[in-house]
Amino acid sequence: MSDNMDQNIERINELARKAKGVGLTDEEIEERNELRKKYIQAFRSSLKVQLDSIKFTDEEK
Repeated sequence: MSDNMDQNIERINELARKAKGVGLTDEEIEERNELRKKYIQAFRSSLKVQLDSIKFTDEEK
């Protein structure tokens, strides 16, 4: 994973801990939602690349 993605995950976790504790401001909620959206997009993209690279070697005849 890229450093930027690692930083995003770290920030998502920080916000999650804060949400469980003292709660989040409206700005933090928006930031959390944007970071989650970016994470999901990156995850889907990575998964698609992995799935597209699968080669079947034992095909039915």
